Amino acid sequence: MNGSKIEEYLIKLMYTYNEIDKNMWLIEDPENELQEVVIMYSDPLVIIRSVIMLTPDDNRLELYTKLLELNASDVIHGAYALEGNQIVLINTMNYDTLDFEEFRGTLDAFSLALTQHYPILSKFRTR
Repeated sequence: MNGSKIEEYLIKLMYTYNEIDKNMWLIEDPENELQEVVIMYSDPLVIIRSVIMLTPDDNRLELYTKLLELNASDVIHGAYALEGNQIVLINTMNYDTLDFEEFRGTLDAFSLALTQHYPILSKFRTR
């Protein structure tokens, strides 16, 4: 099975994207507040992720506390996570049951988080 449903949804949403590898797409669409959002299909999962920032050298506890608060109160689809030395926004869905509304809802939630949380999280950037 391939990720044709994902490409169909991206076209329907009229996002600017590129297929960067088999079953992997990169959304670069500033008009819709989505930049550097990667969508990967690896049967049976669809993973949507975006690197938010590198972990700072200072104030990590304050940052991690803020991320957990945002996960609980503001992130509708997905969550902030720690991946190595990066803070990522990530959501995982099942390809077989994935419908257009769930896909669009996740990307809308990413757009909202990337826009509204930038002022909150940018104060933690050190590099």
